[in-house]
Amino acid sequence: MPVITNIEDLRVLAEKRVPRMFYDYADSGSWTEGTYRANEADFHKIKLRQRVAVNMENRTTATKMVGLDVKMPVAIAPVGLTGMQSADGEIKAARAAEKFGIPFILSTMSICSIEDVAANTTAPFMYQLYMMRDREAMSNMIERARKAKCSALVLTLDLQVIGQRHKDLKNGLTAPPSPTIANIINLLMKPRWCLGMAGTRRHTFGNLVGHVKGVSNMRSLASWTNEQFDPRLSWEDVAWVKAQWGGKLILKGIQDVEDAKLAVQSGADAIVVSNHGGRQLDGAQSSIEALPAIVAAVGPDIEVWMDGGIRSGQDVLKAWALGARGTLIGRAMVYGLGAMGEEGVTKALQIIHKELDVTMAFCGHTDINTVTQNILLPGTFPTA
Repeated sequence: MPVITNIEDLRVLAEKRVPRMFYDYADSGSWTEGTYRANEADFHKIKLRQRVAVNMENRTTATKMVGLDVKMPVAIAPVGLTGMQSADGEIKAARAAEKFGIPFILSTMSICSIEDVAANTTAPFMYQLYMMRDREAMSNMIERARKAKCSALVLTLDLQVIGQRHKDLKNGLTAPPSPTIANIINLLMKPRWCLGMAGTRRHTFGNLVGHVKGVSNMRSLASWTNEQFDPRLSWEDVAWVKAQWGGKLILKGIQDVEDAKLAVQSGADAIVVSNHGGRQLDGAQSSIEALPAIVAAVGPDIEVWMDGGIRSGQDVLKAWALGARGTLIGRAMVYGLGAMGEEGVTKALQIIHKELDVTMAFCGHTDINTVTQNILLPGTFPTA
């Protein structure tokens, strides 16, 4: 086993162990992948101010996200097909998050169902919802999240239409996957992954198959999902979801100041500045570049989180300094999961926490709640 020191080490190992179509599904963006690359690259432009002769004892990265106590301002993002990175992947990731003390968000397009995750964890998790044309199916899904005692609902707003991801098309990533010769050969080269999948019954979209009318297998699911993402999504629909749910509501996919203001008016508890990991509108701003203007526009009226491009604890600290009161990690989690299963997710969280803690100390702080924009070198970070 190689020595794992950073998230990139986990990515390299995951690329070796996960079948190409599923690795590429997680590690790619739409069209030219310009926004996907900018999400990560724009963090590197931001420089930190090192401080010295400061007592660095008794440090803490603990804070709150929508009222929940967290070990650090990080949650695991909702990622579709997580259970295809590693067998029972959502369960493994949720367990790792619970043990570490951060929130886990389950995707609508997960392999393990809401009930699977609830049965295998004790801490409440969050559930991510897409707006579907079938309102009865949505109502049922919201009720299932309520029965599972989910702590919040995360409504993703930026998937009214699906961005074209060239790698998925070239890899034949369909439902079910295309059994091409290339795919079969690639699967045979991943014995560790195949062995894991042979040991689980969870191979389909657990939140949908058997729970939605007319969806009994992967083929019927494919035709249903192609028709279901609702291009008519409006703020009235957000109000409908809020009324159906009745609990904490987080709106994900905000990139524009005007949309952020409308989100405040909707009564949401938090918003996530996000471009869907660069998988939707290629050519859009990176999330970290969009963040300061949105924070300035909404002020204290709503809690602002962000996702996209976070590969280290330093990235988490920079986002916090620019006003994010929570961050989501998707690919960093996926790399750990694909590399080493639950142990790999735990390793990813340990790496990010250690980097966050040490960097905070070098910047002269012992409590993340005292960290402000002052830790950043003027002229190197985006402003409102």
